[in-house]
Amino acid sequence: MIDDLTATSTLRSRTRNAILEAAISVFVNDRSTSLGEVAERAGVARSTLHRYFPERSDLLNAVREYARDKVERIRDAARIHEGPASEAVVRLAVGYLEVWDAVMWDYMEAEAAGENPDESEDVAITQLIERGYEDGTIDPAIPNAWIQHTMYAMVYSAWDYIRAGHSRHEAAKLCEASIRKLITPPSHVTPPTTRSSGHPFG
Repeated sequence: MIDDLTATSTLRSRTRNAILEAAISVFVNDRSTSLGEVAERAGVARSTLHRYFPERSDLLNAVREYARDKVERIRDAARIHEGPASEAVVRLAVGYLEVWDAVMWDYMEAEAAGENPDESEDVAITQLIERGYEDGTIDPAIPNAWIQHTMYAMVYSAWDYIRAGHSRHEAAKLCEASIRKLITPPSHVTPPTTRSSGHPFG
C-alpha cells in the first residue's frame, strides 16, 4: 500500500513538473499562449492540466515559484563562495544555461513587478566579481557591471545556439571559453609556444 502511494505521489510530481517546464518554455516566448498549447507541450490532456491548475493564475503563480526555485538551486550548485572567483563565475554561467528559460522568466517577473532587474545585478554576483579582483583571477580592468551583462549575453547566445540545432555540450563549452577570455587577467594568459629555431617565423 505504501509503495502504491509513493508511486502515485512520484507520478503526480512528475506530471506537475512536466506542466511547469512546458509552461515556462512557452510563456517565456509568449505570455498569452493558450493553456491548450501548454498541455500539448507537456504531453498531457488539457483536463489533466486543469486538475493540477484550475485557473490560469494558479499556473502562473506556480511557474513563478518553480522558476525562482530552479534559479536558486543552480546558484547553490555553482558554489559561488568557494574556490577561485573566476571558476565560480564560469560555473554559474554554465549552470544558468541549463535553466535559461527559468532565468528569463525570473527576470521578466521582476520587470512585471516594477523592479529593476538590471539594477539588482545581484549583490551576490557583484560580490563574487569583487572577490575575483582581490584574488587576482578576474581582470580588474573589466568593470563589474560589464562582466555581469556580458555573462548573461553569453549564456543567451549559447541558448540561442542550441535552438539553432547545435549540441548543448558544444554551446556550454563555447560559453565557458568566451567568459574565460573576457575575465582572465592578461598576466594569466598563456603566451603562444615559440619555435626552437630562434627565427621569429620558425
